[in-house]
Amino acid sequence: MATGRRSAPGGMLLLWAALLCFPAMSAIEEQPVSVEVQEGGVARFSCKVTSNPPPVITWEVNRTALPLAMDRMTVLSKGILQIYGVTKKDAGNYRCVATTMANRRKSAEAALIVLPGTEGETFQKPVIIAAPQNSTTSLHQTITLECMATGFPKPIVSWSRLDHKPIDVFNTRVLGNGNLMITDVKLLHAGVYICRATTPGTRNFTVAMATVTVLAPPSFIERPESLTRPRAGTARFVCHTEGIPTPKISWLKNGKKIHANGRIKMYNSKLVINQIIPEDDAVYQCLAENSQGSVLSGARLTVIMSEDRPSAPRHLQAETMSSSAIILSWERPLYNSDKIIAYSVHYTKAEGLNNEEYQVVIGNDTNHYVIDDLEPASNYTFYIVAYMPMGASQMSDHVTQNTLEDVPLRAPEISLTSRSPTDVLISWLPIPAKFRRGKIVLYRLSFRISTESSVQILELPGSMHEYFLEGLKPDSLYLVRIAAATKVGWGDSPVWTSHRTPKATSVRAPRSPELRLDPLNCTTVAVRWQQDPDDTATIQGYKLYYKEEGQQESGPIFLDVKDFDYNLGGLDPSRKYHVRLLAYNNMDEGYQADQTVSTPVCVAVPEHMIPPPPPPHYLYAKANSSSSIYLHWGRPAFSSGQAINYTVRCNPVGLQNASLVLYLQTSEPHILVQDLEPNTKYEFAVRLHVDQLSSPWSPVVYHSTLPEAPSRPPVGVKVTLIEENTALVSWKPPEDMETAVTRYTILYASRKAWLGGEWQIMHREGAITMALLENLLPGNIYLVKISAANEVGEGPFSNAVELVVQPKETNQTSLKANQLVSTESEEYSGYYNLDQKSMTGIVVGVCIALTCILICALILIYRSKARKASIAKIAQQGTELLPHAVVLTSNQSQQGGKITDQTEENASPVLSAEEANHFIDAKGGTDLIINSQGPVGKNNTRKKWLFFMGNNRSHIEKSKRRIVKASCLYHPSTTVLIGEDVSPTSPGHPGTFQMRRSMARDTEHSGNSEESHGTNDSGRFSHESNDEIHPYPVISTTPPNSDPFPSLQGGSNSVVISE
Repeated sequence: MATGRRSAPGGMLLLWAALLCFPAMSAIEEQPVSVEVQEGGVARFSCKVTSNPPPVITWEVNRTALPLAMDRMTVLSKGILQIYGVTKKDAGNYRCVATTMANRRKSAEAALIVLPGTEGETFQKPVIIAAPQNSTTSLHQTITLECMATGFPKPIVSWSRLDHKPIDVFNTRVLGNGNLMITDVKLLHAGVYICRATTPGTRNFTVAMATVTVLAPPSFIERPESLTRPRAGTARFVCHTEGIPTPKISWLKNGKKIHANGRIKMYNSKLVINQIIPEDDAVYQCLAENSQGSVLSGARLTVIMSEDRPSAPRHLQAETMSSSAIILSWERPLYNSDKIIAYSVHYTKAEGLNNEEYQVVIGNDTNHYVIDDLEPASNYTFYIVAYMPMGASQMSDHVTQNTLEDVPLRAPEISLTSRSPTDVLISWLPIPAKFRRGKIVLYRLSFRISTESSVQILELPGSMHEYFLEGLKPDSLYLVRIAAATKVGWGDSPVWTSHRTPKATSVRAPRSPELRLDPLNCTTVAVRWQQDPDDTATIQGYKLYYKEEGQQESGPIFLDVKDFDYNLGGLDPSRKYHVRLLAYNNMDEGYQADQTVSTPVCVAVPEHMIPPPPPPHYLYAKANSSSSIYLHWGRPAFSSGQAINYTVRCNPVGLQNASLVLYLQTSEPHILVQDLEPNTKYEFAVRLHVDQLSSPWSPVVYHSTLPEAPSRPPVGVKVTLIEENTALVSWKPPEDMETAVTRYTILYASRKAWLGGEWQIMHREGAITMALLENLLPGNIYLVKISAANEVGEGPFSNAVELVVQPKETNQTSLKANQLVSTESEEYSGYYNLDQKSMTGIVVGVCIALTCILICALILIYRSKARKASIAKIAQQGTELLPHAVVLTSNQSQQGGKITDQTEENASPVLSAEEANHFIDAKGGTDLIINSQGPVGKNNTRKKWLFFMGNNRSHIEKSKRRIVKASCLYHPSTTVLIGEDVSPTSPGHPGTFQMRRSMARDTEHSGNSEESHGTNDSGRFSHESNDEIHPYPVISTTPPNSDPFPSLQGGSNSVVISE
């Protein structure tokens, strides 16, 4: 590595680095190996050479250059030879030759032996014999992923990405029979690639995966910016970079590396300068470096000087008050103290390097201050600065003071293991300094059997960290705890930690593993273990248990025999957990190892300290199946040299029980969440952990698992023969279906076709639950079964239902078919009729409807005949018909009494009174009667028809007294004339004839009245009219004359004249 420095325009100094490489080639690191291959099989040779620059590798067979024009042979750049469809001519000795401009290496020879092929090869599942390997490459390089598979028939090799992104088709191509080559590699090519070998025409496949890591040089996300600050102020430069691997950031001042001190601090991507002095006026540069290169960016700090500043505070003193508090006192500055507006108290730990400096601002009306958030048994350095509107004073003198010791804040974490059924090895870790709060001088070890109350106590010196208990009872549960003390006193005693000694018969059981617990962050603990190498017992796997102090134990978690680490996630911050691990086999459980661990506090970082890392972004979820969802997210833009871990939170939407929330740990920006419920909506969030800091949770993403394929067949399958060669199939959807059926599949076949495996297939949409089976052959028995499908897949078929199609000659007239129902439906005997209750209801309804129609038709016919007869009679009597006595009246009786028939002598005054005092309007439009005093009111509001009242009685009386009773039915725009003659009329009745003519003329006048037309009276009689009708008796006083109308002899006549 060579470095250089030069001056840039404006006086800025630049520093760069260059890597010098010398050509070199190693010996052959991996020699090809001889192989035996059957004729038609595949052969593979490989060799490995390390060289700079990379060598060109070629192959020789029998020390002659291998011809590569054949499609059966492929040579990969990393020294691999693949031969497909091996023939006898391919047999020989192969070796690789690695060549550079300066060197040449040849490998040892490896023989290819070709064996005779077997006749009639049987089916073989695909097997990947050369899987792709994890590869790391730089930008713009070429990389090849090998994938070689065998099987019969020859498998098809395909490639995809685990994140389901499309493979870049412009920079990738397939070499040989399935190797993937990527040229001009970019960052987008990084990821996990999946090689899949599939047997043609089947669902038999196998997969292999490899991760491609693309290294990238550093680049800036946020560059430092130039600042202008007053003297004694604070300057902060920010420099964010990205690259793979993560760049390392360092800071330069005028081209020289900066070293942290009390005023200058470096926090990953930040440079903070406190209490700026004139010498801080300079150019500051951010240098980011990784194995792929480096970048540099600079900014200037300009310091503003002020002459009118107060002098530094004087006589600063510090006095210890307790294990966490120190009081400071000082005197005001000697000069310009009247212009002070505030004081700034600065303090930092005196021990260690790069300690954080804290600052507290107080008013100008005091000269002492108590700092009470210090750690016990620690040394601190203090100084004070006075502030005025134009700037700050110089720093006061620095003073150092230590806090007092205190009792330990936490007990040590202990580990318990047994080497035999009668002993326990107790070991513990030193208490962290911030919880120790002084020097530990004593440990107090207490233990007892869980079933006994007597406790044995041992005091051990503070320098000890383990103790061996012997002479214990086998297969007994012991409770152990340990407390620590400083010279101030004892800390609180922790809760008991349990440990069961092995059984006396468990001599051959697996020994206890060596257990280690490391908190990864405030919610995750890494469990790591190592089995005793001298243990000869067979191990089938491991069981892991854990519990929070004072809570129920969770587990066991079964782990494979090859596992030696596990992450416990979803824990609560600042809690103590007890973890135990043991190995087991088919015979017995092994000795257990117990250990306690405390999760740290999730750090809440003040504003002036490094902020928490940002949460992951672009969280993406996609359902893989009915029980798994694939999550992928982007890493936020920040730099850190520490490893990054992620916590994934998963729970169904609307979950009420917080203990059922699932927490998963991963170090990759993707994860496949499995064992989920089908067709359930879940919410996901991700947070990252780095340097004991945890980011906020990312925005929640919602996604649902796919529904399951139907687990049950349709129910109630019925088959009914509705014609000679046509049957109707009906069914009901499967029970307990959570998703809608999208399609039904109907299979049917005759018994003969069924024996040959020939089914006829029909499909129906999910909303349809019936289908017609047509073109059935008489004399056959058909089998029918149905399945339901949704968007995920097809469900099982129902039990087969039989349908008997009778021959034509057996029963040509009856089309009743035997109907057999699947086991889920009811069992019917005899012939099946379509829903007999429904048929009965339909027949009754049709009968009622026909009856109503018939009645209405009869009524219409009857009325039509009556209307035609009346019209004919009126036409016949057109000029002849005049009643013997007609009176148009309205019931205006003032007394409202009953109207009776009157004699001939009493009739004349009544008639003349009516004629003298009443004006009768026959023009229509009203039923009003007007006399000389005005309108005549109605006494009775009830309306009656009196057509059929008293016909017999009036007929007898009229025959005796020659009385004619007449009634006028008066309706708006309608004149009703009723004439009645009960005795033969003498020829010539001048009065009567005169009255008839008068009424006829009056009626005609009313019908032609312009006033009536002006009021739009239709002149039609309405049966719905509410007008009152009252009969008035009229007695003719005219002498009998010869009847000019011989046709009207006796009886009664009614004429309705509608204008």
